[in-house]
Amino acid sequence: MNGATTHRKSLSEVHASVDVIHRKGWRKLLAFLGPAYLVSVGYMDPGNWATDIAGGSKFGYSLIWVLLMSNLMAILLQSLSAKLGIVRQLDLAQASRASYHPIVNFCLWIFAEIAIAACDLAEVLGMAIGLQLLFGLPLIWGVTLTVLDTLLLLILQSYGMRKIEAFIITLVFIIGFSFLLEMIWAKPHLGELAKGFIPSLPSDEALYIAIGIIGATVMPHNLYLHSSLVQTRRFDRSEKGIWSAIKYNLIDSCIALNAAFFVNAAILVLAASTFFRAGLFEVSDIQDAYKFLAPMLGTDWASILFGIALVAAGQSSTITGTLAGQIVMEGYLNLRIAPWLRRLITRLIAIIPAYMVIILYGEGRTGALLVLSQVVLSLQLGFAVIPLIHFTSDKEKMGVFVNKGWVKICAWAIAAIIILLNAKLVIQEIMAWLETSGEYRWLIWSLVIPLCIGVAALLLYIVFKPLLDLRKLERIVPHGAALNIGSHQTTSYKRVAVTLDFTSVDTQSIHSAIAQGGKEASYILLHVVETAGAMWYGSEIADREASEDANALKNYADQLTTMGYTCEIKVGYGNPRRMIPEIVNNFKADLLVMGAHGHHWVNDLIFGTTVDIVRHRVKIPVLIVR
Repeated sequence: MNGATTHRKSLSEVHASVDVIHRKGWRKLLAFLGPAYLVSVGYMDPGNWATDIAGGSKFGYSLIWVLLMSNLMAILLQSLSAKLGIVRQLDLAQASRASYHPIVNFCLWIFAEIAIAACDLAEVLGMAIGLQLLFGLPLIWGVTLTVLDTLLLLILQSYGMRKIEAFIITLVFIIGFSFLLEMIWAKPHLGELAKGFIPSLPSDEALYIAIGIIGATVMPHNLYLHSSLVQTRRFDRSEKGIWSAIKYNLIDSCIALNAAFFVNAAILVLAASTFFRAGLFEVSDIQDAYKFLAPMLGTDWASILFGIALVAAGQSSTITGTLAGQIVMEGYLNLRIAPWLRRLITRLIAIIPAYMVIILYGEGRTGALLVLSQVVLSLQLGFAVIPLIHFTSDKEKMGVFVNKGWVKICAWAIAAIIILLNAKLVIQEIMAWLETSGEYRWLIWSLVIPLCIGVAALLLYIVFKPLLDLRKLERIVPHGAALNIGSHQTTSYKRVAVTLDFTSVDTQSIHSAIAQGGKEASYILLHVVETAGAMWYGSEIADREASEDANALKNYADQLTTMGYTCEIKVGYGNPRRMIPEIVNNFKADLLVMGAHGHHWVNDLIFGTTVDIVRHRVKIPVLIVR
C-alpha cells in the first residue's frame, strides 16, 4: 500500500483535470507540457536576479559554472519529484507524512514554510521594486499592493489548470525575450564567458553568493510543487503508461529548466559584461542595475525591458509560491483551509519582514535582504532533497520505477554538495558572529549553536532513518535456518506481573495473565502514577489520582481473590519505563503482561517507547495485549 488512499488528492480542485489518455504523438507531448514551466518560474524569480546580479558584478563570469551545476541539479531533482507524484500519486509532503513521526513532520513543515516565506519575500520585493522602477511608486506602497495579486490565482484556477499554465508560459516568454535583447545589447566577451564554466571560488564572499545561487535555483518548495502538479494529468495507470508519463515529464523538465538557466545566465552575464567590466563591483541591488543599464547599453529600452521582466518574474513566481504553500500545509498537516486565506497568510508572512527592513533600514537594504532570502532557501534544501531521494529509491514503494544505481549516486552527490556547502557557510557565519558579538557572545552559545546542533541532528535522522527501520525489521523478522523445536512441553508460570491503566484493555490483560498461570500462580497487579506530583515527590504524593488508582487496583485484586486467585497490588510513582522493571524484578516475576496505554492522543509514541525500554530491562517473557 502506498498510502495514497489515506490522503486527500494533492491540489484536489485540479487533480487529474487534464486528460492525456486519448492524445497521440505530439499532441500527447503538448498535453504533458506545463507543470515544469510552473516550476521553472521559481528558478527565475527576483531572488535569482539579486544573486545573479551580485555574482556577476562582483566576480564577473567566474560563477556561471555554479548556475550550470545548479541547473543540472535541478533537472535531476525535479525529475525525481515528478516521478514520485506520477508513480505513488503522492506529493512530497504527503509522502513525508506517511513515513515520518508527527513531531518530525511538524519540524519539516516549519522548515518548508520558512522556505516558502523566504521565496515569497523575494517575490514581494521583486514586484514592488519593478513597480517602483516602471511607475515611480514608493516601495512601501508596492509591497502593500502585492497583497492583491494573491487573488489572481483564484481567478485563473476557476478557468482550469491549462489556463494557469498558459498564463505562466506567457510571462516566461516575456522574461526570456527581454533578456535575449539585453544580451544582444551587452555584447559579452565570449572567451571570458567560456572560462566562467571552469569551477572556482575567488573568495569566502563568493561562497556566500554561490550558496545563494544554489538556493535560488534548486528551490525546496519547487520539489513539493512539481510532485503535485504532475498529478493534474489523467493518464493510463498501466506500467507502460506510467513509463510514458515519466518520459514526457522529463522532456517537460529539460525544456523548461534550460529556459530558466538561460534567463539566470543572461542576468549574470549582463551584470558581468556591464558592471564588472566597468569596475562597478558593488552593484547588488536591482534598483542600481536598472539605473545603470540604460546609459551603459545606450538605450532606454534596456532599463524598461529589465523592469517589465522583473514584474513578470515576480507575478509568475507568486502564483507558484502560493500553490506550493497550499500543497505543503495540506500534505504535512492534512489540513485544508480556504485557498484565498492560505494565500493571504503566506503573503502576509512575507510582507512583514519586507515592511520591517524598509521602515527600519530604508529601501537601500532590500538587495541584501533578497540575497539573504535565497541563502535561507538553500539551508532548507537538505530537508526536502533527502526525503525525496529516499522515497524514490524505495524498492517496495516504487517497484520497477525505483531509482537506478547511477541516479542514486548522482542524487546523493548533489545532496552531499548542498549539505557540505551549507555546513561550511553556517560555521563560517557563526565564527564571524562570535568574533564581532562582544558581550553578547553568550547569546550565540546559548541559542544559535544549540539550534544548529538540533537542526543537524534532525538532518542526520532523516538521512539514516531507512537504515534504522531496516534494523528494526531485522530484529523482528526471523533469519537463518529453522531449528529443531523438540517435543511439546507446557510452560508453567508461577509469578505473573500485570500492568494496568484502568482502560477497557485491563480485562483482556487480566484474562490473558490468568490463562498463562492458572490458580497455582501468584499475581501482582501494578500501576504507575504519572502525574507531575508523582514525578517529583514519588511515593510521598497524596493527590486524588494516586489514591483513586490504589483503590481501583484493590478492586481488581478483590475480584480475583473471590475467584480463588492469589494476588497482591503495587502502585508505582514516576516514570513507568523505570518503575515497571523495578517492581517486576522485585516481585521476581517469570512473566510480564502489558496492556496498551490509555492516553490515546499519544498512544503510539508512549506505548511503543515504554514496551521497547521495559522489555530490555526485564529478563523474562513479555506478553503484549492490545
